[in-house]
Amino acid sequence: MNVELITKEDLLEFKSDLLNEIKRIIQPGQASTKKWLKSVEVRKLLGISPGTLQNLRINGTLRFTKVGSIMYYKLEDINKILEGEGK
Repeated sequence: MNVELITKEDLLEFKSDLLNEIKRIIQPGQASTKKWLKSVEVRKLLGISPGTLQNLRINGTLRFTKVGSIMYYKLEDINKILEGEGK
């Protein structure tokens, strides 16, 4: 059985690589031209379930605007979450 240790530095490097890859993916695409995203787009971008998205709304981590029955989220706020800036 092979055992590999993961250090904090490894995790920080992984986080940095992951954020850079996400930025690379969304910048040339249509998402970067949009200012507001619908719930399904946010869930797909963050890779989360509807319940997790609801929890982010409830605890104030992710601000939203509701128009009729559709909830919209600022791309800028989502990027802040991805970068670890939070509220």
